[in-house]
Amino acid sequence: MANRPLFVPKSTGPAFVAEVSLEFTWVAGMAASQKRKNVVSLHKAAFQRGYDTVLEISTKSQVPLGEALSAFSLMLDLRGTGKLCVEAAFQGSKVFENGGPYSEFYKMTGREIRADERLRNSGRLLGFDLAGQKWGLEPKTAFYDWLYLTALMQNPALSSQILDFEGFTDIEFNPEKSINCQARTAALFVSIKRRGIFEEVLRSKTDFLNAFNPGQKEKPDVMSQTRLF
Repeated sequence: MANRPLFVPKSTGPAFVAEVSLEFTWVAGMAASQKRKNVVSLHKAAFQRGYDTVLEISTKSQVPLGEALSAFSLMLDLRGTGKLCVEAAFQGSKVFENGGPYSEFYKMTGREIRADERLRNSGRLLGFDLAGQKWGLEPKTAFYDWLYLTALMQNPALSSQILDFEGFTDIEFNPEKSINCQARTAALFVSIKRRGIFEEVLRSKTDFLNAFNPGQKEKPDVMSQTRLF
């Protein structure tokens, strides 16, 4: 057995996303077919908890929309970087003790980036630098969320299709090993769209941080009002 989260958008209240832990039968193995079996099992557990419409967002999704919304596939266009996938933007902007940002990642595929040893051999992660705009490590998911939400804003044909889903999963995400999750950010998108604050949240970096972390202070070297799209 295994446990994975289902991320549910909340239309009201202080929390934007609810995380529901689901227990399901895990099929061991690295093959894509095995992981898709786990998706089916996970969604069966979600159905038994009363969630009828759930979307898997990953390259292992059995639905084309879920694959297209994977951070390895979802594209965004930013000033200073050009068009690139969310995963490349995130990994290529990392600043470590002994290196980075590795902007050459912007032109690589997500899988090529993940295989690059510099992600593991450059020391402690200090923050992010995307074309001169700096982000810290707190709030923990802020930079990733901003990238993914920006990509959804730039791809309305895709993002408009997820507004009626009750929840989102990512079979590749293990909360014991990772922090950022594309399924969680998709749920966040649905939440802020339903609340009517999506455009306001992405108006600037300051507005973004204040929306989810009121009173969050930025360091003086952060170009808080710079728009990159």
